[in-house]
Amino acid sequence: MTLDLELQSVSDEELARQSQAGSLAAFEQLVARFQSRVYAFAANWRRNDADARDITQDTFIRAFQAIAQFDSRRTFAPWLFAIARRKCLDCSRHQPPAADAPPEQPDFDDPAELLARQEDGRNLWRLARRHLPHAQFQALWLRYAEDMRPAEIARALGKTQLAVRVLLFRARQTLAAKLDRPGRPAAPEENHETFIDKI
Repeated sequence: MTLDLELQSVSDEELARQSQAGSLAAFEQLVARFQSRVYAFAANWRRNDADARDITQDTFIRAFQAIAQFDSRRTFAPWLFAIARRKCLDCSRHQPPAADAPPEQPDFDDPAELLARQEDGRNLWRLARRHLPHAQFQALWLRYAEDMRPAEIARALGKTQLAVRVLLFRARQTLAAKLDRPGRPAAPEENHETFIDKI
């Protein structure tokens, strides 16, 4: 029990170093910290609970297998989310959604979903998921839901920092345009930027 409490105060990168040295407890702590975050990332990609759970599990299996490859001088989260992104792509390749079937809708009776719908940013995330290309949505998610810097997002998505900044800029522009309703005067651009920055 004391070991678990000690591990809770250790940085992600130190836990990864301990995992590289063979500490299963350290890796389990990383799973505990990131499991719901990776699931949310996968669920926004696939919109299917079963696929998102499989992707989450596969991400941690792959991370465990490849932990020796993690560069401990870097931040752990982008490395893990790069694996999650590859698992999402693999899932999309192997199980493409049926052309005629609409995407599976979330269970609105789930208590977690009911709470999430009450949050201010929930509708904006839905709008983003519906109208943004995958790459823009992922960049936006990693920036605001995961609070990653552009350099970390670039590592997670396998893109340059400039490409990430362009993705974020275009995503904000698209959302700002979608937030302007017909018949209403357009709000100043900085109002959209401020609102979108608070996702």
